[in-house]
Amino acid sequence: MALFGKTAAQWRTENSNETGNIRDFANVSQLVCLANLENLNALFINDGLPQKTRLERLNKIAIQQLRILTSDTGTKKLENQR
Repeated sequence: MALFGKTAAQWRTENSNETGNIRDFANVSQLVCLANLENLNALFINDGLPQKTRLERLNKIAIQQLRILTSDTGTKKLENQR
């Protein structure tokens, strides 16, 4: 939700003609960001943060990370090899 703005279930409903899941259609930057967000979410849960707070923080972090990753030339090279 923090990265794509929708849950996996919502994506499946909206893309019922596609096989696979939302990750299969994500780009390299999104996948790297998603892995980072999953780790951070685990830490936030361990710290006892409520879901709403976690989502708000993760969304801000996702925006920052995607800005960095999409401007990085190394990431762009990876995208072109995919």
